Amino acid sequence: MPPSPNKLTDLDRTHLLSAIALAARARGNGNHPFGALLTDSTGNVLLTAENTVLTERDLTGHAETNLVRLASRTLEPSQLVDATLYTSTEPCAMCSGAVYWSGVRRVVYALAAAELNVLAGADPSEPLLDLPCRRVFEAGGSTVEVSGPYLYEDAAAVHAGYWGQEFGSPGTT
Repeated sequence: MPPSPNKLTDLDRTHLLSAIALAARARGNGNHPFGALLTDSTGNVLLTAENTVLTERDLTGHAETNLVRLASRTLEPSQLVDATLYTSTEPCAMCSGAVYWSGVRRVVYALAAAELNVLAGADPSEPLLDLPCRRVFEAGGSTVEVSGPYLYEDAAAVHAGYWGQEFGSPGTT
């Protein structure tokens, strides 16, 4: 049985730190600082992805959506149902929808979307789809277990100084 949504295990910590490292890599590659990975039911990493919004010129190139696209092409549906998606930041509404449709039934995230909005200095005049992933998942017919936010300091560090340079698309993960 998966751990409680409110308890961060050592394995969850390890995978979240890896997702944050992927976010740093995305930033180093010229993209928004977001990363995600997928593990099997025993915690083995199956796939990783990073944000590619800027380098691929694709506003849907969020880390989680990129990961789900790759997973749906390379893994069996039974593998997805048993998988856990770890992400450096709470999935946006678009990514939450992709996760839901993929069949992945567990998501663990580090930085909350509300925390990202503060770090990024979200401009109230800019459009922002403020819809927590839990609400998106709750609207579905199947349950997606959500655990997070965790590791604020680690997750926020990868964003330090980034959003002052350019804001990009609201909610990009």
